[in-house]
Formats: sequence, structure tokens, C-alpha cells
Amino acid sequence: MRAYAKINLALVVGPLRPDGKHEVATVMQAIDLYDDIELEPATALTVEGFAEDTLVRGALEALASTAVVPPSWRVRIGKRIPVAAGLGGGSSDAAAALLLANAVLAKPLKLGELDEIAARLGADVPFFLRGGSQLATGDGTDLEPLELPDDYCVLLVRPEESKKSTRAVYHLFDDRGGAAGFDGRRGTLLEALGRVERSTDLASLPKNDLASSPVAVELERLGAFRADVTGAGPVVYGLFEHAEDAEGAAAALAATGQTWIVRPIA
Repeated sequence: MRAYAKINLALVVGPLRPDGKHEVATVMQAIDLYDDIELEPATALTVEGFAEDTLVRGALEALASTAVVPPSWRVRIGKRIPVAAGLGGGSSDAAAALLLANAVLAKPLKLGELDEIAARLGADVPFFLRGGSQLATGDGTDLEPLELPDDYCVLLVRPEESKKSTRAVYHLFDDRGGAAGFDGRRGTLLEALGRVERSTDLASLPKNDLASSPVAVELERLGAFRADVTGAGPVVYGLFEHAEDAEGAAAALAATGQTWIVRPIA
């Protein structure tokens, strides 16, 4: 199975909830950058191809516990999605492994049961059970499918800079009082979503509350109709109407860091 990455077309963050998570309203969009996940029966649970994995193993152990079966699978991960980049690669791998393993159970779990497992693993994992375009609210696991235009190119840029942990990014957000005015910003997001008809209308969505980057400013100068940080970063994306413009921007930013040109997946 291909485990696709995502970008956050908008990320509005609110206060801490009683469960210790932040209230969010975010638009997540699957893109065609992906990891390869292979799963087959085995005598014990093994995960190969990515030594840093914990999410896939945790997902399959949780599935086996819920289904009351031994975790007897061998998984191979072929990594393409950069790690700790704001693209959700680990969460997507976990979701793909859940779907593959569930499909070979004698009594597969229903999607709602998989959702419960996914939500315990991480806020993004339920999204990757569905993909496409989704509005995520609450702690990020309450999902509503969206019909958004997908006739554009996405240029991803991973700047050559040290990556702050997601926890550290959220701490900085809390320290600067970033949650203030959350209800208003969430309302602005929902209103803007209601007006999206063409790809360029995505430019009206509010910017990422957690992080910003001068690379986004440069992407807009190079012709992107929208540019922003995805997730907690550090990857920055630019949306372009034409592939040749995205290619030109990628060439101009080659010294800035790694680049990929991808498409959204409906």
C-alpha cells in the first residue's frame, strides 16, 4: 500500500484541552508523495526498513490486542517521505499498516474501531485512514470530508535548518499566548472554506498558527498563489497553477534545501 503524505492547507490552533491536547481546526490534504508499506503473515511482529519506527509497531500491537489475535506480521517500510517534516509520514505509515493488517484478519474490525485505535496513536492517524481533503477539528481526530479543487501543483521545500520538535513548537505557541482569539480565527477559516470554488481561492485560508518561514514569502514571490508551513514544520509548501512555474521555483530554491513537486490527491 502507498502511505501518502499530507499538507495542512490551514492550521488554526486553540487552547489546551482537559486531555492535554490542543483544540485545532485544520484542513488536511493528501499529496502524492508516499512511503511503500508491505505486510505479510509471520511468526512474530517485525518491522523492517526504517529503524526509527515506533508508530507502525504500536499500531499493529494495538490492532492485535483489540482483535484478540497474536501480532504475527512482518512489515517492510520503504521511506520516501522525509522524517519529522510536518508531512505526517509516520502517521501515514501507521494507518497503512492498520488497513493492511485488518484486511487479512479473519474478522476485520469496522472503520470506527480502527478510528479508535488510530486516535490513540496520534491526531493525524485517523486522517490517513481516509485521505483526500478533510476538515479536522477537536483534537484533530474529528473529521469532515471536503470537496476542494485539486487542479494545482505543490512544491515542497525542506529548508536546511534544524528541526524543532513538535512539542517544542507547541510550547513556544503557548508561551506567546497564541491561543488568544481562537474562536474568531476558526470562524474565519470556516467562512473562507465556504467560499472556495477555484484553486486560487485557497489563498484566502488563514495562515499556520504554529509556524512561519521566510521560504513561504520567497515562494509567493516566485509565483505561488499560496505558501505556508505544513504542520509544525519545517517543510514549506507553495501552491502553483502551472507545473512549469513550480519547476522554475524549485530551481530557484535548490540551494535552500530539498524540493519535491507533487499533486493533491482527491
